Amino acid sequence: MEVTTLGAGCFWCVEAIFQELKGVVKVESGYMGGQIKNPSYKEVCTGRTGHAEVAQISFDSSVISFQEILEVFWQTHDPTTLNRQGADVGTQYRSAIFYHNDEQKRVAEELKSKLNEANAFSNPIVTEIAELDTFYVAENYHQDYYKQNGEQGYCRMVIKPKLDKFHKVFQDKVK
Repeated sequence: MEVTTLGAGCFWCVEAIFQELKGVVKVESGYMGGQIKNPSYKEVCTGRTGHAEVAQISFDSSVISFQEILEVFWQTHDPTTLNRQGADVGTQYRSAIFYHNDEQKRVAEELKSKLNEANAFSNPIVTEIAELDTFYVAENYHQDYYKQNGEQGYCRMVIKPKLDKFHKVFQDKVK
């Protein structure tokens, strides 16, 4: 079992996608990369704590590699916008990879560099690649958010299109 922590905008979106990826065993929404201990959602939303909304992803590396996890990550959000994903704006929505070991750091940096060199996106990737920090689990109502609130407006307008794209592009990797 391996673990990685990714920020790609609203953690509800990240959680919904990775919960459907083959080899992923657990996805937990939370906060990482900030200056205060045990931040609340309300505090993180101010953008003043320095935390990013993240999903901590536990996966079976015999089923899916870290590189494959990152391929899904790069394609299911816009890694070229600084502190923003769509209408969600602020440092808490930044694109980030919090690596758990030297190998994850190497793979993340190598892939980011290759994508930038290949001009895979119309603008350079601004994804932060940082060492694992303390992970704070988000409040219970944030866990399994899309599964429990799929008909809510944000879920239908923001998360569902991302999931549809994920299913189309990565159909062979969907559970």
